[in-house]
Amino acid sequence: MTAIYIDADACPVREEVLRVAARRQLAVHIVSNGSRPIRPPAQVDVHMVVVPPEPDAADDWIAQHIGPADICVTADIPLASRCLGAGARAVAPDGHVWTEANIGAALAGREVSRHLRELGLSAGGGKALSKQDRSAFLNALDALVTAAQRTRAALNFRPPPEAE
Repeated sequence: MTAIYIDADACPVREEVLRVAARRQLAVHIVSNGSRPIRPPAQVDVHMVVVPPEPDAADDWIAQHIGPADICVTADIPLASRCLGAGARAVAPDGHVWTEANIGAALAGREVSRHLRELGLSAGGGKALSKQDRSAFLNALDALVTAAQRTRAALNFRPPPEAE
């Protein structure tokens, strides 16, 4: 079964993911370090995973468990890269789909931004999600679920034994 992994500590689209998962009958793993209590949803096949409050513990858990027919919801570019490396799909809360074609530039841009912040030349902080962002996220997630389920079907396909 295709599963969705949510990097949950700062994820503004948890409710949207849960609605899609319920409609498409998908498992969901909500991974958090427990620093912000997350109320477990009363939904079948939703698993709350609380990892130690160490840097990257949630990312490490997701990267260790995600598979080729799964999806990760994260704004964390390095985690998205790790998920892509495992053959999975990744989408940001604003609907940006991470791919092999764009992840390298995103990682490089993240490093440049980090360097500018260290030099005091950049004020951090992102913009709040708009209704358009949430709509783009839902469209992207639905497309990724369809693609992931095709991958799952292909992985599970076993040709019949050849007749002798």
